[in-house]
Amino acid sequence: MYEAKSLQHADAHAFPSSIDKAHFGQAREAGVDPADQAKIAHPRVGFFGVVDERLDIELLGQLAKAHPEWQFVIIGPVVKIEETALPRTSNIHYLGGKDYKELPAYLRGWDVATLLFADNESTKFISPTKTPEYLAAGKPVVSTPIRDVVRPYGELNLVQIAAKAEEFGQAIGRALQQKDDAEWLERTDAYLATISWDLTWQDMVSLMQQRLADKR
Repeated sequence: MYEAKSLQHADAHAFPSSIDKAHFGQAREAGVDPADQAKIAHPRVGFFGVVDERLDIELLGQLAKAHPEWQFVIIGPVVKIEETALPRTSNIHYLGGKDYKELPAYLRGWDVATLLFADNESTKFISPTKTPEYLAAGKPVVSTPIRDVVRPYGELNLVQIAAKAEEFGQAIGRALQQKDDAEWLERTDAYLATISWDLTWQDMVSLMQQRLADKR
């Protein structure tokens, strides 16, 4: 949207998705695993979000079949697609929708977080807020090549990017080791320190105040 509007107006500004770091940072603290997740074995590979046409269910199914040693935890309501279309293997666990306040508790128990988005018209221009949310929880992330994830997270080597099932599985394998990488976590936290909804709002206010001052 920004790229399109910036061609029509010289004073258009982009404000990407930001983060409530304190909320998702709770996942880095000790806590009790939710009851419906507690019995699921490790390693756990998680995704939270609406389960709809944007989710690459074919990729999910391929990953689950290729890696029976991993448990895939999917959190979110199923909408716009039939539940019968979802891949069903013993290592895929659909836990349904959860309240926003519950998400850190689920994230705490994951080993890797994923953005399993399909490449279609519905995902062409999305900017997933879950990218910084996963990172604030201290979880390694693997994503399909969504533009707003590749830039900046992939380019900064904070998130691993993979498209096909084989390379996505390889990236998850690397991510399972990355959770113990102090240097990666330090770089991740340094980047997250530059973004927040408060900073986003302040930047917006400053822009508007400056324009009002210029008019005076």
